[in-house]
Amino acid sequence: MGNGLARVVFQPPQASYGKDPNLFWLTTSREEVIPAFFVRRQDASFTLLFSHGNAEDLGLIIRYFRELSHILHVNVFSYEYTGYGMSTGQPQEAAVYADIEAAFKYLRDELRIPWTQIVPYGRSIGTAPSIHLATTTPVRGVILQSPMVSIYRIPFRLRFTLPGDVFTNIDKIGNVCCPVFIIHGTRDEIVPVWHGQVLYEACVKKGIAYDAFVIEGADHNNLEMQARQPNEI
Repeated sequence: MGNGLARVVFQPPQASYGKDPNLFWLTTSREEVIPAFFVRRQDASFTLLFSHGNAEDLGLIIRYFRELSHILHVNVFSYEYTGYGMSTGQPQEAAVYADIEAAFKYLRDELRIPWTQIVPYGRSIGTAPSIHLATTTPVRGVILQSPMVSIYRIPFRLRFTLPGDVFTNIDKIGNVCCPVFIIHGTRDEIVPVWHGQVLYEACVKKGIAYDAFVIEGADHNNLEMQARQPNEI
């Protein structure tokens, strides 16, 4: 990925947090240092490996992690992308993949959490590293919230992958061998719902799809709030 494209794809906000004793510091295979945060529950059977969206960092969504852990009775481990928050380096597609690999390795090797209890959960751009991890190592399942088919296909509904396209989830999803659960809002104007539908259909063909959770009236940024409405529960 060229520097020009990277500047368009990645929109890291100004760091919303500083050094914190509760952060874990991971070194990736690209020699970048990224922070991570772990919300643990004593009664949890599963650990969500959370990959956040584009224009956010760990500090902006730590409250969301705690709420997610409380509601679902799960552990939540989330990491920062290279070039975001307190991380070193510049964001690139390959760096994002190295980031989630480092996070998974820490869960497995340091925290001794078996892969059978680890569920990658990606939101928006975070669906790409989640899918990548599931194609390279065994995991219990994958949750994809507002996933994109690929970056170039966000503004253009293309049938094929163009040269230079990045985060080509549609080309990778067929290599996933675990259950996939897709969540999308019908009024998503950033990543339209057809992206989730195309990926869901690919999962159905592979035999790895849970029934998709399509939330009527939800957009890209209020999906969780809309899902709590009585008609969606």
